[in-house]
Amino acid sequence: MPLASELVQSCTSVFTLPELYSRVRDVVDDSNSSTDDVANILKLDPALSVRLLRIANSPSGGAPKQVDTISRAVNLIGVQAVRDLVTETTIGQTFSGMLPQFMDAARFWRKSLFCAFVAERMATSCGVDNSERCFVEGLLRDIGHFVLYQTVPQRAQSALIEAGYLEASLAEVEQSNIGCDFAEVGAELIWSWNMPVHIEQAVRCQLSPKDAGEFALDASIVHLTGVVADNEELEPNGAVRSCPSTPPLLRPHSSSRPTSRRWSKRFGLNSSTLCRSSPRRRWRHSTSKICS
Repeated sequence: MPLASELVQSCTSVFTLPELYSRVRDVVDDSNSSTDDVANILKLDPALSVRLLRIANSPSGGAPKQVDTISRAVNLIGVQAVRDLVTETTIGQTFSGMLPQFMDAARFWRKSLFCAFVAERMATSCGVDNSERCFVEGLLRDIGHFVLYQTVPQRAQSALIEAGYLEASLAEVEQSNIGCDFAEVGAELIWSWNMPVHIEQAVRCQLSPKDAGEFALDASIVHLTGVVADNEELEPNGAVRSCPSTPPLLRPHSSSRPTSRRWSKRFGLNSSTLCRSSPRRRWRHSTSKICS
């Protein structure tokens, strides 16, 4: 059976992030670089520059007057936030147009975006410093399934069906049928992109947050984000389901057991608020389509 790293390596040419990401990453990681250095790179991408200026001039940007240069926008928003923006944008460009077998790609990305917003709001609610970083962690929570359905679609689909039939953990069935699970594969892809270690560990250890060491809180947030998203996907209007195995770092002091519905309401999020153009409907796992 293939290792997670082998699956990622088999499609490295397909899942390579644009050069812009690497250049911004290198400048941000360089202690001798300045915001002007970051701005000069961003200017090479007109679409990204326009998006950055739009964010800087939005009400939430907090600018006292109109921001009309990339340098001022970077100074206002912050280098780390700009890096996250570049990450989100380049990931979208990389996977745009890909239609893996058995996967509803549009629905997959809607759910991934939902996870991103839930993770960020959850981190803010928990008092996490620089909670914006959790947006990217949530966005990439399930990216391993995109790789699995691109490389071993039949086995990935078979694992989904078997897990549903046996009411077993999908990750455990994937380990048995494929040799690795979506979290491991996703983490290997993130590692191959040279992304920050907190993102790689949050995704890798989301099924067992305590194994993430200093990044256990990040992994716990990603774990619970997945529970909220899965419940919202499967039961948008149905009965409330309890969160299984809520990570200790996120367990409330209340004696009442938390529910994914409660978390979702607490953060003011559901799938329809993120995609109002699509009719709200009950989303269920199908033997022909996947959005896990």
